[in-house]
Amino acid sequence: MRIQENISLKPFNTFGIDVEARYFVSVTSIEELKEVLRLKDYSQKFFLGGGSNMLLTNNINALVIHLNLKGISILSENDDNVVIRASAGENWHHFVIWCLNHDFGGLENLSLIPGNVGTAPIQNIGAYGVELKDTFVECEVIDINTFETKTITKQESGFGYRDSIFKGKDKGRYIITNVTFELSKKDHKLHVSYGAISDELKKMKISNATIQNVSNAVISIRQSKLPDPKEIGNSGSFFKNPVISNKQFKILVDLFPEIPSYEVSDTQIKIPAGWLIEKAGFKGKRLGSYGVHEKQALVLVNYGTAEGKDILNLAELIKVTIHRIFGISLETEVNIF
Repeated sequence: MRIQENISLKPFNTFGIDVEARYFVSVTSIEELKEVLRLKDYSQKFFLGGGSNMLLTNNINALVIHLNLKGISILSENDDNVVIRASAGENWHHFVIWCLNHDFGGLENLSLIPGNVGTAPIQNIGAYGVELKDTFVECEVIDINTFETKTITKQESGFGYRDSIFKGKDKGRYIITNVTFELSKKDHKLHVSYGAISDELKKMKISNATIQNVSNAVISIRQSKLPDPKEIGNSGSFFKNPVISNKQFKILVDLFPEIPSYEVSDTQIKIPAGWLIEKAGFKGKRLGSYGVHEKQALVLVNYGTAEGKDILNLAELIKVTIHRIFGISLETEVNIF
């Protein structure tokens, strides 16, 4: 374990924003993590996982702790299900593929989501009708104040739409070190009705889909719409899909009869944020070295040399415009630092 000074964080965030960490250390074990947490010479600490759900707008004048914990293990299994623990530093998509290679089902709709396992519960990541909470059992955390290790169950995690206690009341209190999932071993329940998965499976000429087929369909859809962060800096979906009341939706339908929607409950409707942004004229808009992706309006991109503040200003312009046109307040899915 070695603490470095004035390290560029460009390789550590998927937006590719070139800001500096005053101090930087990568930890590969829970023991190292606890040792770093106890260091009194660094009063400010900043925790970094896969860097996929953040926009860095300033240098980080703190000790940046890169959580590089690795490992996947089977805790228990029976004929129907398996319980798996994955360390926080495991790449999320690589973990999903590992599960698929073992024919464990439940995560296939979450294929190709950027980031690491440890940050997945914070956001309650989701895609194509499936959320992390659907297979989540518990996670192990370290309290940054007491350095104690504890287990937080699904019931205690407060999962909501792109939300959890780790983003809410306990934000900044815990570091997730590993996550436990329960997955199916047979009679997998497929979720193919949301989005374009069914159409993609038909294109692939697949009638009796497997979990591997669903994963391949999701990967194909995402690759056709979303830029690879290795080629164009981005953090995936920048905004949450807004949830509005039936009353507000009826008003919008009168103004925009073609508006797409998904029923959330008897009283609430979800509207695709990407549609709103595209309708407002932002899709494909480029401002020098940054802009809105040409194929997916929900994705803001860094074409190479943008600063975080540039992208943040664009996001604020989009939010103001959407509220003016539709009366809807967009919320960012990405964390701003």
